[in-house]
Amino acid sequence: MGSVVLTTLRQKRDVDAAICDTLDKVLLLRFGRTSHSACLQLDDVLAKSSWGITKFTTVALVDMDSEEIQVYVDYFDITLRRRFCPKRHYM
Repeated sequence: MGSVVLTTLRQKRDVDAAICDTLDKVLLLRFGRTSHSACLQLDDVLAKSSWGITKFTTVALVDMDSEEIQVYVDYFDITLRRRFCPKRHYM
């Protein structure tokens, strides 16, 4: 995927294991593709900040091109569209 520093999950069982094994931290899963520049930019930001947030967060990249991962993509209705509204904050 986009980062050497962050773990990349390509199989459903790897994502399931990450969900089950992360008990004391927040699990941040970034679903995306290496062909999208926005995903690569986010990977760079996550890689740079991962050292500072490792005490409370586990970060992993999930390869959306994998057939097994499509279960999660469909279940969570994951799309790569950006939802951006300038000067608005969401709670």
